[in-house]
Amino acid sequence: MSNGRTTAVDTSMMLDIESRRTDDDRLMIRLQEGDRSAFDALVDRHQCDLFGFFVKNTRDPALAEDLTQETLLKVYNLSWDYLPLGKFRGWVFRIARNLLIDTVRRRGHDALVHALKSKGRTNDDEGQTEAVARLACDLLPPETQAGHRELAEIVDGLLAELPAEQRMTFTLHHFQGLSLPEVAEVLESSVPTTKSRLRLAREKLQARLAKIGISSLEEG
Repeated sequence: MSNGRTTAVDTSMMLDIESRRTDDDRLMIRLQEGDRSAFDALVDRHQCDLFGFFVKNTRDPALAEDLTQETLLKVYNLSWDYLPLGKFRGWVFRIARNLLIDTVRRRGHDALVHALKSKGRTNDDEGQTEAVARLACDLLPPETQAGHRELAEIVDGLLAELPAEQRMTFTLHHFQGLSLPEVAEVLESSVPTTKSRLRLAREKLQARLAKIGISSLEEG
């Protein structure tokens, strides 16, 4: 009797674990089994999001490219440490965040702040600009969405002025599409703190928009 119950419990647990697994988890399992093509697939799926995260937080496309490659190399080297339980995005962006912090320490805070506040446009391509434009429109009611390119520039410029944790919270949630619990895990913070950082970032955006006569910023 006990063996039967144990088998049923084990089967139920396995089904539960399988139901939580994502396509990324399945690719990681294949990678752990030695399938190199699975890593190539992971690169195709995530390198653009990683590059976007780094370029928004450094304003340095060359550095963003290096950090993206370094993150993906760590994913490969640490693949055996990953447990396929549906949390791949949080895991990979935690690696990315830690690399970014280490880079800030190596390069020095002043150097990175200078890069962030540079007025010159980076090679952050049309896709990134369109993403910011879409975000600006998402945040605003329909009657104030005209001139969304200008709003995109405002949002993009604001990112350079935010404290690092607020900026990473904002970019991970809005650009990389992570949920607030996922962002909290990446930034090793609590969900309430993550919500607070996102709220503060949005309030600063609202203040900037108010300067050009737009005072309505909807919660998202």
